[in-house]
Amino acid sequence: MSGGLYGLTTNRTYQRAGFGAAVRRGSRPAIVVVDLTRGFTEDSYPSGADLSEAVAATTRLIEAARPADVPVIFTAIAYTEAEASGDAIAWLRKAPGMRTLVEGSDAVAIDPRLPMRPGHDQLVVKKGASAFFGTSLAATLTGLGRDTVVVCGATTSGCVRATVVDAVQSGFPVLVPRACVGDRAEGPADAALFDIQAKYGDVVTLEDAVGYIGSVPAPAAPDAARRSHRRGDST
Repeated sequence: MSGGLYGLTTNRTYQRAGFGAAVRRGSRPAIVVVDLTRGFTEDSYPSGADLSEAVAATTRLIEAARPADVPVIFTAIAYTEAEASGDAIAWLRKAPGMRTLVEGSDAVAIDPRLPMRPGHDQLVVKKGASAFFGTSLAATLTGLGRDTVVVCGATTSGCVRATVVDAVQSGFPVLVPRACVGDRAEGPADAALFDIQAKYGDVVTLEDAVGYIGSVPAPAAPDAARRSHRRGDST
């Protein structure tokens, strides 16, 4: 009998503490795609790994979201030349491999395999791990009337986990499709997903996420009066 990632004793301890309850799923979700930029999805970059499987799974989820007009918000870490080469950002002293993520470079471009629609899908540029810290993401989600966040992206143990924590602290129930997130190493990724499932959101299958997104009602067509008003018709 399997004891899970950390064994039966850990599982029982977490159950006794009351962790792991399912989140409430709303009817107006948004998809947040965290840092699936070339600097993270391609192993030719110091900060990257081959995340082709996560990119393909996220693509499928995005395509399922389009008929219902579910918002898809992309994020990217990008530093100015001065930030990348200087000491103003403490994180870069800890993780100097990310100094290659410079504004305007190929490293910060959204992976071209993703079906991003420029001019339609929003892009949030950030300097830290969480997509919420120092950005307008929470206000954007609120302004769009969203009540649930589906988080995809990279890396599972870093920016994805940080984004999930801040999402739930901002009042949004969170789903994380396991197939839609990726990392450089399996161990840290598994630990992060264990932690997310226990405390912050639901880690779900891609099929579950696609089914949930696909169940969102398509936008209602404008009524005749509104169409007439836009045309400038008179009665």
